[in-house]
Parts: sequence; C-alpha cells; structure tokens
Amino acid sequence: MTSFCLLAIGNSYGQELNLPVFTQYLADNNFVVSPTYAGIGDNLKIRANGLTQWVGIKGAPDNQSLYADVRIADRSGLGISLYNDRNGNTIQTGGKLSFAHHLILDEKSEQYLSLGLSFNVNNFRIDINNFNTTYENPTIDPYVTDDRRTTNSNFDAGLLYRNKGFWLSFNANNIIDKKIDENERQFEPNLLFNFQGYAGYTMGDRRKRGIEYEPSIFYQLFASDGRSSTDLNFKFRKYGRNDNYFWGGVSYRFLNDQLLKPLNVGPMVGFSQSIFYFGYAYQVTTNDLSGYNSGTHVVTIGLNFLRDISNCPCTRSRVSYRSN
Repeated sequence: MTSFCLLAIGNSYGQELNLPVFTQYLADNNFVVSPTYAGIGDNLKIRANGLTQWVGIKGAPDNQSLYADVRIADRSGLGISLYNDRNGNTIQTGGKLSFAHHLILDEKSEQYLSLGLSFNVNNFRIDINNFNTTYENPTIDPYVTDDRRTTNSNFDAGLLYRNKGFWLSFNANNIIDKKIDENERQFEPNLLFNFQGYAGYTMGDRRKRGIEYEPSIFYQLFASDGRSSTDLNFKFRKYGRNDNYFWGGVSYRFLNDQLLKPLNVGPMVGFSQSIFYFGYAYQVTTNDLSGYNSGTHVVTIGLNFLRDISNCPCTRSRVSYRSN
C-alpha cells in the first residue's frame, strides 16, 4: 500500500498539469490529442467518454468528457471539449475551444498540413467537505477554506502532417506558465507545459477485402518533472455494407525509462453503425496497484451527423462513416 499512497499523492499534486489521456483518442477521435483534427472527417462528430481508473480502489481517478468538432467552409474546423475530472478530493472541470486550418501541400500525392490552436479554461478545487479529523490532527487546518478554488486559462498549439495513410502530429499543451502567488510558489507548480506526439499509418484494402490495419504510437512528455510515457497501439477495422464497420485492437503503455515494465496493457473493441458509434477499452494495471484493483475501463459513445463531401480533400478522413 506504500506504493499506492505515493502514487495517489503524486496524482493529486499533478492532476492540474494534465487531464488523463488513456485510449480515448483511439476511439476514432484524434481530436482528443490535438486541435489540428477539428473539421477532419464528418461535418459534425460528437464523442462522449467515461473513464474509471483502478476500479475497486476508493477515491480512484474518475473522468467524464465530451468532444465535438465540425467543419466550417472547406478548409477549416471548430471544436469544443468539456470535462469533469475527480481524483480523490481534488476536482477539476473546464473546457477547450479549438480552431484548425487545413492546407494542401500536394494534392496529387495527398499531402496535407494542418495548424491548430486551443484556448483552455480550467477550474481546480479541493473538496474539503470530505476532510476528516484524526487522533494526530483533531481539527481541520483553518487555513484550508472555500475549497481552495482556482481558475486558470492557457493555450495549446498543434501541427499535423498527413501523407495518404500516414500521419504525424505534434502538440504543445499549456504553453504559458501559470501565474501563482509568490507565497505558494514552493508548494504549487507553475510549469504546466506538456508535449504530445502522435504518429501512425492506415493500410489495407478496404474496397476489396474490407479490412484496414492501423499501427500507431503516442508519446507524452511532462516538463514539470521530465517524466515521459509511450503508447504502442494496433487496431483493425472490418467494413460491411454502407461503410458500417467493427474494430478491435490493443494498447501497451510504458514509462520511457522502463520499456519492459508496462504501466497498462489491454484490448479495445467497438463498432460504427449508421450515425452511431461505440467503443470500449480495458486496461490491466501491471504495477504494484494490480493487487488492489480490477483495471481501468473506458467507454465511448458517439454520433456522426450531417456528413457532406468537402470540396477540399484536406478535410476528408480515411475512416468512412455512413451518411445519414
């Protein structure tokens, strides 16, 4: 339990640095990773995610989020995301408003470049109503009042390159240092910046065999303490009539200084039927917490509305959805 306590403290301290990114982006929702994906694909795409981490441990992290993006004109897109995240007695809610513009580098070879920017608002608080006194501390610290609420705003910036089935994305999150009171500087981190890289390749013969394969890699780096992690992913899609399909895959996450010691590993499944989308991912925790929980569960429900063929190939997705 010592390892759990240390990890719980670390998560509470670092929760404001970054919302949890598990496998939500693999549920045909790359917009989770970067604003550059806003407007690529269906004209209006909505994804709702529910994530419960370390099921069986009281006060374990729990997250709900909603993502929506829409194409405007032929070469631009708008997106919005809202979230509610709880980790023990620490709670944060907020959202992002994103804009992306897509450029053609070479239409014949299907090379495109996308630029994205997000404005973020985050509200962070501590639920002091759940604080309990102990024998060693018979009273609650009177300094801890009003749930210690704080609201911050920041920006994300992204760059996406696509070449036929290949994509490479770079995203910088929270690019402005957080302003904090000088008296609390030694206790509260002001460097919220984190970097994400995402690359993959969609291959296969969808027209003849109806099958696509999609290996990908996702990298995260946190500037506050220098830690980083990598996801190795593999997915496949099997298409049926009217571009309906089901899919499956697996994800393997590890800290970059512990390649052979995965943090999480687990399967993913889902399907797209008409305008409806569903995905489910399960991840087994492989560290010292494995004896105290039954894993992490991620459920995604989505809708794909108002599909319309764009006059610009730069906003077309290689994943097909049935028109409603």
